[in-house]
Amino acid sequence: MYHTLLTSLDNGILTITINRPDKLNALNSQVMQELDQALTELLNQSEVRSVIITGSGSKSFVAGADIAEFVGLDTAQGMQLAQKGQTIFARIEQSPKPIIACVNGFALGGGCELAMSCHFRIASDNAKFGQPEVNLGLIPGYGGTQRLVQLIGKGRALELLMSGEMIDAQKAWQYGLVNAVVPPEELLAKATAILQTINSKAPLAVAKCIEAANAVFDETKNGYAVEVAAFGECFDTVDMKEGTSAFLEKRKPRFTGN
Repeated sequence: MYHTLLTSLDNGILTITINRPDKLNALNSQVMQELDQALTELLNQSEVRSVIITGSGSKSFVAGADIAEFVGLDTAQGMQLAQKGQTIFARIEQSPKPIIACVNGFALGGGCELAMSCHFRIASDNAKFGQPEVNLGLIPGYGGTQRLVQLIGKGRALELLMSGEMIDAQKAWQYGLVNAVVPPEELLAKATAILQTINSKAPLAVAKCIEAANAVFDETKNGYAVEVAAFGECFDTVDMKEGTSAFLEKRKPRFTGN
């Protein structure tokens, strides 16, 4: 189905693997197009409950954008490239189904931006994170300047953005950039275990959690108002009635996503 992606579905968890190991899984225009296509085609399938995004091989999650495609672009073309990347990564961030980045190795430039667009990140202990665009006379263009500040704070973010230096997985965990650090051979199992727990919850409530949390960083929305509306809407769901009944009856709920 795809030339640069591998996909597999197991027990409700869709794994999307960026498959350009000879290029350290760099994001070229074809990867971005196919990632956008996969989000459209696969997230709408009812059997998909949650998603893992990772990179092929043990060296790299995504080692950045394919710089060869930047040569010769002017201001308007550069802006168009950035806008396209931001639109695709915003679709990941706003997905009502949970998306975890499994960062195996380098997550640099566009790769770090892709990881940050996911709802959270699990890293192997050999992972490296960074936004080295200043070394090319550029800045991040796929949302990196915004999400890095949101995730680790302005001071730390500006240091990384302006120095172009990488941080290792342990420092990324200390900064709050990743949720957990595990040996490489345990990476997918860790993410799968987390998603199995999430998948056992009410899907509509999970989606509302994502929507309300995202509203914190949307200047066009009042996050508290989004929370109030989402809270109220949950009362009209079958899953809310099932969850409260199960709690009172001291049994496990059977959620259907309705």
